[in-house]
Amino acid sequence: MIEKQPRIALLIDADNSPASKIDVILAELAKVGVTNIRRAYGNWKKDGLKGWEAVLHEYAIRPVQQFDYSKGKNATDMGMVIEAMDLLYTDQPDAFGIVSSDADFTPLVMHLKAKGAQVFGFGAKKTPLPFVNACSRFLYLEHLGQPVAVDEPREAKGAKAAKPKPKAATQGGNGVGNGDAAPSRLDTGALRQDARLVTLLRNAVESAAGEDGWSALGAVGQQIGNQASFDPRNYGYRKLLDLIEATQLFELDRRGTQFVLRDKRLAKAGAG
Repeated sequence: MIEKQPRIALLIDADNSPASKIDVILAELAKVGVTNIRRAYGNWKKDGLKGWEAVLHEYAIRPVQQFDYSKGKNATDMGMVIEAMDLLYTDQPDAFGIVSSDADFTPLVMHLKAKGAQVFGFGAKKTPLPFVNACSRFLYLEHLGQPVAVDEPREAKGAKAAKPKPKAATQGGNGVGNGDAAPSRLDTGALRQDARLVTLLRNAVESAAGEDGWSALGAVGQQIGNQASFDPRNYGYRKLLDLIEATQLFELDRRGTQFVLRDKRLAKAGAG
C-alpha cells in the first residue's frame, strides 16, 4: 500500500519573485510532499512578469490575475491571502509554500500554522525577519540552486571541526551573506557572533540530551524544527552536522551510524 503523501499548496507572489527559481522551489517541496495546488499571482499585463509566463505551462502553475486597483500599489498580496484562507478551510492542504519577500504575509503565515498547517517560505535575502521567523522553514532563494562547498571528510571516531573559508560575510541574524553571488559559508567567528543561532543550537542540544548528557543529532534537528524557522543552507552549510561542526561549540562523537553531541561547556565542567 502506497503511503499517502502530505498535500502542499504553492502560492507565488509573482510580482516579488524570480521565475528562474521555480524548479528548485518545487524540488524542495517535493522532499516534503506533493505540490498539487500551484498558483502564481500578479498583474499579467505587466512586462515584468514575462519570465513567469514562460514557465507557467511547463510547471503546471495556474496564473491568477490581480489588477492594480490603485496607482503604485498592487492587489497581489490581498488576493493571495484570500485564496490561502479559502484553501485552508476547503481543500485543507497539509502545508503551504509561500514564495514572496513581503513581510505583509506574516499574519497569514501565523494563522496557517495556528490551524495546523506547515508553511515553507521562499524569498530574497532582503526578506524582513518577522516573515522569515514565522515560517516553519524559510529558504533564501539566492541559496537555492547554487553549489555548496565540499565538506571535509570525517573520521570514523568523532568528527573534527570544519575549517570553512574565512571570506564569508559576517552579517548576523539569519546567515545572510553580502551580494547575490553563490552563498558563502559563515566562518566560525561569524557563526559564534550570531547570538540567535548559538542560543538555538545550545537549547536544542540541551533539550535532546539523554541521561549520559549526549544528544542524538536527529533529536537535535527535531528540536530545532519545533522551535524556529531554520535551514543550515542559509548559513552556507549543506547539513546541520556541518554547521554544528563549524561553530566549534560542541563535542561530536560517532556511535555506529549515529552522531551524538554535547556542549563543550558541559565537558569542561565535568573535568573540573
